[in-house]
Amino acid sequence: MPFRRLTAALLLLGLALPGLAAAQTFPERQLRLIVPFAPGGSTDVTARVLAEALGAVLGNPVLVENRTGAGIVVGTEVAAKAEPDGHTVLVTSNAHGIAPALMARLPYDPAADFAGVYLPGSLPQVIVVNPRVPVQDLAGLVALLRAEPGRHAFASGGIGSAIHLGSINFMAAAAVEMLHVPYRGGGPAMQSVITGETMLMIDPVASSAPHIRNGTVRALVIGAATRSPILPEVPTSAEAGLPAFRAEAWIAVLAPARTPPARVARLNALFGEAAQRAAVRLAGIGMQPMPEVATPEQVTRFVREDILRLGPLLRAAGVRPE
Repeated sequence: MPFRRLTAALLLLGLALPGLAAAQTFPERQLRLIVPFAPGGSTDVTARVLAEALGAVLGNPVLVENRTGAGIVVGTEVAAKAEPDGHTVLVTSNAHGIAPALMARLPYDPAADFAGVYLPGSLPQVIVVNPRVPVQDLAGLVALLRAEPGRHAFASGGIGSAIHLGSINFMAAAAVEMLHVPYRGGGPAMQSVITGETMLMIDPVASSAPHIRNGTVRALVIGAATRSPILPEVPTSAEAGLPAFRAEAWIAVLAPARTPPARVARLNALFGEAAQRAAVRLAGIGMQPMPEVATPEQVTRFVREDILRLGPLLRAAGVRPE
């Protein structure tokens, strides 16, 4: 090799070594997972499953910290403004992309202030109806709603929630109109369907499954590309004749935007190993992997594209930022 090319190669290697060394020694202290939701929900459960497996990979406990308030804003701001050294990450859902459509002024930029780390997968949602509703499948439901536009009500866990978003997707795909009755959380919303106060709800598969199995609600269709192992008997939207309908809540791990790329790559590898260790438990809560969104760059692009997609969708449904 000519002397000049050898010198250049050695110089580049010297510049790369500090970053490589930092990645190999990272993390230097306990990792902290910020969850902007209350304990017990799908995102929190996912974070805790990953944290336990990640702790086993690292040989040190991983802290899960629930920081709630103003929807997801308080916890997300904490993560956005954390030291960008890789030791603090955000575990969030597609509520991250919904927030800009609900609040006119956020104390952070949901796109520019975060870098994608890892995406464990999505949580498919299922349409459930009160068992007294005289329909047995999706075609029957759509026919009933088209015959009586605006007469029947659907429940949600609040304006802009993933449940609300799934319902908006359904109404757009099926060309039907329904009344929206928001509740303070998925639990009260489900109870309203069970009692008949509302007609239907689009809820995560894992939280709906017990009610479906004991007969207090009837499942009609899964809003995903594949059937759920938790409810294998329930057809997908495509199988039921409405392929345009999708209702899934993704969950992602994000880091502050200025986190060094070598540390982001290291986190991606660590979370990937943790997800493999916890695969059975993640499947048990309804998680379906999304292998097409694997690298940090793909996660970043996926989240940013979803933010851009959700704004117009919510505005078309009459949701306005406050």
